[in-house]
Amino acid sequence: VCRMISDYDVCAICSDRTRDHNTICVVESVRDVMSIENTGQYRGVYHVLGGIISPIAGVGPSDLTISDLVERVKQGEGIEVILALSGDVEGETTSFYIYRQISGYGVKVTSLARGLGFGDDLEYADELTLGRSIVNRQIFRP
Repeated sequence: VCRMISDYDVCAICSDRTRDHNTICVVESVRDVMSIENTGQYRGVYHVLGGIISPIAGVGPSDLTISDLVERVKQGEGIEVILALSGDVEGETTSFYIYRQISGYGVKVTSLARGLGFGDDLEYADELTLGRSIVNRQIFRP
């Protein structure tokens, strides 16, 4: 279902009925699933793309599992799709492409928060990261 590695037809995450099957976290690779799972903060399911769109590397949308994701979205109701892709040009391009493919199906599309990491120095942050941190600022809660 999600394109995770599994010995069974349906992986352990997708077959877990205690997980929220209306929240799909879209990731580039199986390693990303493991990273998110290690946080213990996410209880939805995943969709592994198998890469990201990269014209330089010769990877287009048809080389990824985007059409499978679109089919999953079409079949669901009240679905949230979390775009958990890298913040580089290829990741942003892939996120935008996916958004364009699924936005007409009444799904909620979100992305991971982006910006400065805890303990980062402003002088070493690139302009895009710093700019997003300013735009996506949050109320200070001491």
